Amino acid sequence: MPSAQDKYDPRIDPRMLELLVCPLTKGRLTYDREAGELVSERARLAYPIRDGVPIMLVSEARQLM
Repeated sequence: MPSAQDKYDPRIDPRMLELLVCPLTKGRLTYDREAGELVSERARLAYPIRDGVPIMLVSEARQLM
């Protein structure tokens, strides 16, 4: 699976994406540009990105199937 830096979006700083981790698992996140989300495969959660700002709250995350 591509890393956050592989799918660069000019609104998102790739250096920031490399530093962010899932707040639940502390694991790595991948960037889904189409959905505008940061995905934690371990937690099965997708954190939204709103106006270029990742919303790293479990309560705001979408549960993955």
